[in-house]
Amino acid sequence: MKSVQDDDHLEVRGTVDFVTSCELEMEGEKTERSKLKDSPQDSGVIQTNQYSSISPPASPVADEEPFSTYFEDKVPIPEDVSQVFSFRKLWAFTGPGFLMSIAYLDPGNIESDLQSGAKAGFKLLWVLLVATIIGLLLQRLAARLGVVTGMHLAEVCNRQYPTVPRIILWLMVELAIIGSDMQEVIGCAIALNLLSVGRIPLWAGVLITITDTFVFLFLDKYGLRKLEAFFAFLITIMAISFGYEYVLVKPDQGELLKGMFVPYCEGCGPVQLEQAVGIVGAVIMPHNIYLHSALVKSREVDRKNKKEVKEANKYFFIESTIALFISFLINVFVVAVFAQSFFNKTNMDVNAECNATGSPHTDLFPLNNDTLEVDIYKGGVVLGCFFGPAALYIWAIGILAAGQSSTMTGTYSGQFVMEGFLNLRWSRFARVLLTRSIAITPTLLVAIFQDVQHLTGMNDFLNVLQSLQLPFALIPILTFTSMTSIMNDFANGLVWKISGGIVILLVCAINMYFVVVYVTALHSVWLYVLAALLCVAYLCFVCYLAWDCLVALGVSCLDCGSRIQMGPSRHTDIYLLNDMDTDTSVER
Repeated sequence: MKSVQDDDHLEVRGTVDFVTSCELEMEGEKTERSKLKDSPQDSGVIQTNQYSSISPPASPVADEEPFSTYFEDKVPIPEDVSQVFSFRKLWAFTGPGFLMSIAYLDPGNIESDLQSGAKAGFKLLWVLLVATIIGLLLQRLAARLGVVTGMHLAEVCNRQYPTVPRIILWLMVELAIIGSDMQEVIGCAIALNLLSVGRIPLWAGVLITITDTFVFLFLDKYGLRKLEAFFAFLITIMAISFGYEYVLVKPDQGELLKGMFVPYCEGCGPVQLEQAVGIVGAVIMPHNIYLHSALVKSREVDRKNKKEVKEANKYFFIESTIALFISFLINVFVVAVFAQSFFNKTNMDVNAECNATGSPHTDLFPLNNDTLEVDIYKGGVVLGCFFGPAALYIWAIGILAAGQSSTMTGTYSGQFVMEGFLNLRWSRFARVLLTRSIAITPTLLVAIFQDVQHLTGMNDFLNVLQSLQLPFALIPILTFTSMTSIMNDFANGLVWKISGGIVILLVCAINMYFVVVYVTALHSVWLYVLAALLCVAYLCFVCYLAWDCLVALGVSCLDCGSRIQMGPSRHTDIYLLNDMDTDTSVER
């Protein structure tokens, strides 16, 4: 018996020695591969900025078959260590921020702008400014997550949340993308209807938009920079179109500056308050947080080099600031045009002007003294009545550029969200087809059964839908960027944790007010009951995400011990490879 035990012991020991020798050999190979990186550079400067980086887990599938993505060719960053700031580097990092900023210029935002000008004049410009600044701070968190971890928000959610919350979160974000996509595609269809003088019906415009979106989405096959240049071209068209309207109308500059920098709304009532809330809901869009965290992965950044990561965060923030400043100016153009020309105008005033100019759209404005109600379609019509046909057609071109560009970025958002949450590894065409079909089907149904002249109610509903989805982007991004196990040295500090939490709480509260106002205006008992039931389920899930977030922010009294299985630390040990090579990790 003792002899058998000794043999077993020797066999086990031999196996352990073999495994240990294999591990030592693999470590030796890794040391040889990294020797150049860890050695002093020729310049005599010793690299002291190596740190424990975060790497996504490698998938054996990735080695078996090519996986076509937006990031096939990454943009290289020029080396220029002698300068604190380099315009060459800023140019290399320029692109993702401008694609992100298109969501601030989609038809939903344009409609919110023109309604703000028509209902409140210049008085709510400061709300637009504050909402844009808040949006910039939230986009900063999204960009940092993508740069530091090498994964976008949907991928991190997939690895951090349990199955059921993850699926619910994916469905909520998909709803937000569908709602945004409906506004964008229908905005394009309305623009085509205006440009064709009604010859292209709404459903045909939707089909045209779907088709050309498929074509434009494959522009990145010819180079990522060419695709980004195309988006820049569309933004330029918007700036020229709405800028032309601005110059044509000649707004009062004093009133404009007063409305932008004086946070006060003299003589405002419930209508203006609802419009202010609507501005915040239109500007801060949930799917844009997911989009931006993915777009920043398109640059070559060595995430094991702390200096490079810090530099990338700096340049991405500068680029995002410039991009959102341009988008803010374009939004101001729209608000100012309608504030100057149509604030306090009545339907009778507009009807008389349209009659005088021979417009075929006078039936849009009934003969009463009610305040003018405008949307994207009516906005183009009234511009044509007051300032001539050129103003109408140039307005329609701007709306077409806004709708087309935002439809394309919305499609990218859908792809990133679906790939990240579901870990899809389909062909490029299959992924585009699936994400487009999910978003476009309800849009096409609306276009078939709804008249182009009566879409304002649908737009309000879509704004409410997206407002409801905001916590499902804002809470996760604050949660993960506050965790040192994910962000290492780049985790949010105490100031960012507190201010970020306050901002997110404020934005969510504002949007919930907007939802309550919308629901109470429906005047239906059955809808109230349905809304109450959905509200309970909705608040339960938001509370779950908020609980995870508070624990990540350091409120340890809420950590009841089950967080290893349930909360955000569940998969941390899977993909925090602590500077280990991905292939070595997979082999083990």
